[in-house]
Amino acid sequence: MTEFTPSATQAAAIREIKEWFENRTEEQQVFRLFGYAGSGKSTVLKFALDDLGLSSHRSAKDGRCVPGVVTATFTGKAALVLTRKGTPARTIHSLIYTAIEATEEEIEEAARKIALAERDALRLSGFARTTADAAIEAMRQGLSAMKHPRFALNPQSDAADARLIVLDEVSMVGEEMARDLMSFGKPILVLGDPGQLPPIKGEGAFTRDAPDVMLTEIHRQAAESAIVRLATMARMGEPIGFGVYDDHVAKLRKGDITPEQALRGGQLICGLNATRFQLNNAMRAAAGLGGTYLPTGRAEKIICLKNDNALGLINGMFLTLEDIVDEGSLYFSAVVRDAEDGRRIGEPDRDGRPGRLRIYKGHFEDHVAYDARRHDRDYKEKRKLTEATFGWAITAHKAQGSQWENVIVWDDGLGRSEIDRRRWLYTAITRAERGLVLLA
Repeated sequence: MTEFTPSATQAAAIREIKEWFENRTEEQQVFRLFGYAGSGKSTVLKFALDDLGLSSHRSAKDGRCVPGVVTATFTGKAALVLTRKGTPARTIHSLIYTAIEATEEEIEEAARKIALAERDALRLSGFARTTADAAIEAMRQGLSAMKHPRFALNPQSDAADARLIVLDEVSMVGEEMARDLMSFGKPILVLGDPGQLPPIKGEGAFTRDAPDVMLTEIHRQAAESAIVRLATMARMGEPIGFGVYDDHVAKLRKGDITPEQALRGGQLICGLNATRFQLNNAMRAAAGLGGTYLPTGRAEKIICLKNDNALGLINGMFLTLEDIVDEGSLYFSAVVRDAEDGRRIGEPDRDGRPGRLRIYKGHFEDHVAYDARRHDRDYKEKRKLTEATFGWAITAHKAQGSQWENVIVWDDGLGRSEIDRRRWLYTAITRAERGLVLLA
């Protein structure tokens, strides 16, 4: 136990969690511990688990099942951050689901039926042709869906044996995923920040209802932070004026900073994918890397877009590419390392040289000419390839669950409503740990 002493508010929250876990989980499966940036949710969780004598779950796959705490997050990067800080974590998807993919034979059969239907439709006219065309379009949509993995609930999940499931960063968990988590019948402790972005579709299933504990008191050290002050202003819908807020935090006009300066300013976060493409191109040009749409080497900032458990790749982790070789129209190959710890990803070749990964080109090509049909067209090949893209600029949705020492927020006005706007800006600002430049 650390020497840190919880505040009175935090101590009360710890008691509430203990009382729920020891006495009320049968009548109340989910306990909601919410709090805004700087309120100490992680501190409360650590003390509560220590007081309850709960440790990390040990799976039967590790030799003998020892029921304990299973920790999961919505994003892979958030799980990676927790794991590196000493709390074993995984994504909710990998915890409770197993992937089901259509076979190539099933996809080819569906395509054959569409071709036959299209041929037969040529002989029709009038209402019969209209009806046939509608049926063919439905078949095409079904074929497109077959090209993407479906996920089924895994009854052998560690969630089935856990004493407690802890979910962090739950604002993006939707209704269906929440129901699936609860179907295991285990107590669930969720940590949420109602100020953050909800799922892209719908609203957060766990953050929609009232919390059991809402931490509103910002602890002293956080209260002194200009980042927390600006985040609070964003959450409350208060205007953030241009100017300098401390030695490391400022709001400037977009024209006040050049791409060359932005290269030294930390992680760039925006709202729209169209903005992301433009900013990545500008940053690469400023770094002297813009001569080709393909990455050029170690100096590039690359972010992984797809989990690959066998390789240790996590959606949202940053990568370093070396010895890049163009292998044709669909992919290039490279020696890949984890940008944070330098770990090589992939097994060495038989001759002992660093192993190479084959990386899909499509996400890089999108920066030159976006093609909405490209990824559906390349579905079969993509299954076997690593997916990544430029990470000089990323969206706030992709950044959720991660933090960087220094962040530049490029405010491109994302938000369908005032509350969406507040949540986007709050989420983007709270990705910064020390330095923040807000550009508007």
